[in-house]
Amino acid sequence: MTETPERSPAVYRLLPSLADYRQLDPDKWDLRRLMRWQRLGADEDRPVRLRAEWKGERYWPKGDFPSGYRGAPVLSRRLVDRFGAEPLRTAGSLVPVELDSATGDEYYLFLVERVVDCLDLRRSSKPKKAGGEVKKAVYRTDALPADLPAFRLPQFPGAVQWNGWAVERLTGLTGDEIEPRLLWSEDPKAAPHPDPWGI
Repeated sequence: MTETPERSPAVYRLLPSLADYRQLDPDKWDLRRLMRWQRLGADEDRPVRLRAEWKGERYWPKGDFPSGYRGAPVLSRRLVDRFGAEPLRTAGSLVPVELDSATGDEYYLFLVERVVDCLDLRRSSKPKKAGGEVKKAVYRTDALPADLPAFRLPQFPGAVQWNGWAVERLTGLTGDEIEPRLLWSEDPKAAPHPDPWGI
């Protein structure tokens, strides 16, 4: 089952909210390998797992969207089941997260494989030399992959961009667990986040 594109397309970055939920801290080596794969696309760097450990107060609940790394969204099994694995797989793969001393936890790295050249380079801010970060993004609606839940840009391959319909669905399923930061909207009244890729 796939969603229909929204009436007014919008693109977001997603972060775990600052509410009291435990978050995952990915293994630094696995994160570097992921970033190298996103940048260069070598098969030998393609992640087959992501090791991570829980951070935060032990009495806080574990979040369903517990990773704030811009290129490494992690979803709980519960959230994958409720959102639907099929729409997620249109954009990438679900890679298991290995958690030390955490029995019963089932989480997946959403490895976004689809890279779509849909940035309007004339109207967007110039990508930064280190990493390609685009602070002010404007997308070409004729090229925007509105049927995908998420995608990456060739100019900024280390960051996952989420389509508005997927964000609405995820936030509807998780309540206060996700902070959506608007990158761009076709609606001229919508104000993009002033620092979408900041922490």
